[in-house]
Amino acid sequence: MAGNRFRYGQWTGGPDPLAPPYDVREAVDAVGAEVLAGGSLREALRDLLRRGPQGRGGLDDLAARARRLRREALRRGDLDGAVTRAQALLDQALAAERDELRGRDDDAARFAETVLDNLPRSTARAVEELSGYQWASDDARRSYQQILDQLRDDVLGQRFAGLRDAVRASADPAAQQRLAEMMADLNDLLARHGRAEDTTDAFAEFMRRHGDFFPEKPATVDELIDVLARRAAAGERLMNSLSERQRAELAGLMQQSLGDRLAGELSALDANLRTLRPDLRWGRGERVRGDRPLDYADAAGALGEIGELDDLLDQLDQDHPGATLDDVDVDAVARTLGRDAADDVRRLRDLERELRRQGWVSRDAEGLTLSPKALRRLGGTALRRVFAELTAGPRGQHDLRSAGAAGEVSGASRPWQYGDEQPLDVVRTLTRAVSRAGPTVPVQLAVDDFEVVETEKRASAAVVLCVDLSYSMISQGRWGPMKQTALALAHLMETRFPQDALQIVGFGREAMTLTQQELAAVEPDMEQGTNLQHALRLAGRHLRRHPDAEPVVLVVTDGEPTAHLDPDDGEALFHWPPLPETIEATVREVDRLSRYGATLNLFMLGDDPGLRRFVDAVARRSRGRMFTPDTDDLGEYVVSDYLRSRQSRR
Repeated sequence: MAGNRFRYGQWTGGPDPLAPPYDVREAVDAVGAEVLAGGSLREALRDLLRRGPQGRGGLDDLAARARRLRREALRRGDLDGAVTRAQALLDQALAAERDELRGRDDDAARFAETVLDNLPRSTARAVEELSGYQWASDDARRSYQQILDQLRDDVLGQRFAGLRDAVRASADPAAQQRLAEMMADLNDLLARHGRAEDTTDAFAEFMRRHGDFFPEKPATVDELIDVLARRAAAGERLMNSLSERQRAELAGLMQQSLGDRLAGELSALDANLRTLRPDLRWGRGERVRGDRPLDYADAAGALGEIGELDDLLDQLDQDHPGATLDDVDVDAVARTLGRDAADDVRRLRDLERELRRQGWVSRDAEGLTLSPKALRRLGGTALRRVFAELTAGPRGQHDLRSAGAAGEVSGASRPWQYGDEQPLDVVRTLTRAVSRAGPTVPVQLAVDDFEVVETEKRASAAVVLCVDLSYSMISQGRWGPMKQTALALAHLMETRFPQDALQIVGFGREAMTLTQQELAAVEPDMEQGTNLQHALRLAGRHLRRHPDAEPVVLVVTDGEPTAHLDPDDGEALFHWPPLPETIEATVREVDRLSRYGATLNLFMLGDDPGLRRFVDAVARRSRGRMFTPDTDDLGEYVVSDYLRSRQSRR
């Protein structure tokens, strides 16, 4: 081994294999923390990708780099460089020609001087008028020809990367003929593709004949169109970025340099590409400024780079419905921002896919949202926070280790399934293990050996939690505690007391029933109105669906009722200060719940005197209770009240 040699260098095989993987659960917890603090669920999920896990490598960082590069491209130089260079070469040619003519005494020389003196001031028109001029100076002829050759090289080289070398021989009629044939075949291929014809064989034949002009080696017609269309759009943006005079000058020079046939084929190609790729920014111009004159290729390249950065910024924005990180062109990221940026996008993609694969998030029409699995974790976090505030003693009653939470033991058992929370049937589990593996010590357990005790699910209480969703809840900092309270109660009942039936009702100007997922994603109602009447009506429907359960209604609100449903058309009516009709309609729903035997406990947030009078009256009328917790203590009060009422039922 002494003769072995090793070389070390920067890793170039993709993402760093030694980089620590993202902690998916940590990412979910970060989203949950933002939701429990009152933030928007969708905003929290979007921020996870925008900031990046652990605050690094997010979409915002990539977008900031793209914007910086765009600003630099806008300061790259003067777009009129092609015309400026043509003017300089023309001046050089005319100066050399006049020097040559001054040394001659014949009439032809004097006539030539008159022609030169009467040339138009426009560079393009002067070049056009000199197209048939018989140059006396060889240096002048070469300078004039350089105007045409350089611009033709730049234009065709910018459109077709493989033509950079070929066009330098374009003065040769054979080269001119081959260029024209290639462009004619290309236009025919694109026209057939635009008519939805099968162009598979035609494309293969085109690449066989002209593939050396396309070093990108496109594999399909669509790949070829994408390459050519982006370059053509950059050339179009260059023309749109010039002043009217500059645009006319450059168009005239291009016509002279290309000749009628090539100019006609190039115009037809642009028309085909515009039809096939109308999504590109064809009509857009940019205000590119700088001290360095840019020739046609550099100017079009700068505008092409700006266009690619604009497309990339749209992809990184992820603002359109259904946007995913799969929409981001990783190759474009690598070209414009570098390999490390492309690696960041790949890692974010992996994180998003892993979140979906492990079942933490799902996607709907509006984007990512938390899955039921993630909501259970979020509810568990909320419940732990609430219990962290509870003190020991009879008020808490939070010893939740009882194995009989799912109901009475039925005497039967069944094989364990993933997600089961019923207690294990130890005897039958060991019996299955011994039957499978024999009487060995110690007993070897396999997953298939486990059995759980079956319990009878009996709804012992029907609980409705009515939460205020009005704008005042978020403006007064009560939105987060409200969500945390509701999610904690839902998780407690789902995991420890599944025999109790919970319904969450949110109310603003109107009321609606909410699942845990909908509660986590719900946004504040920007319309004014607190329609407690509608919420209590929905609560009554839930209680009547569980006639054998004890009815319990919990109301969390920070404002007195200001809206009710019109008895004629069912529309919500809002008025401030509250109308007598609104109070009467709400009290009627309270009385209906009282006659049904429901316990109505109200949790009042804030110190509004009108709300206090109303809540106190309702509590006395329904023989319920009124609580006035601080915002930070809301979860403790609601969960403690539920546990206390459940303890009293036992």
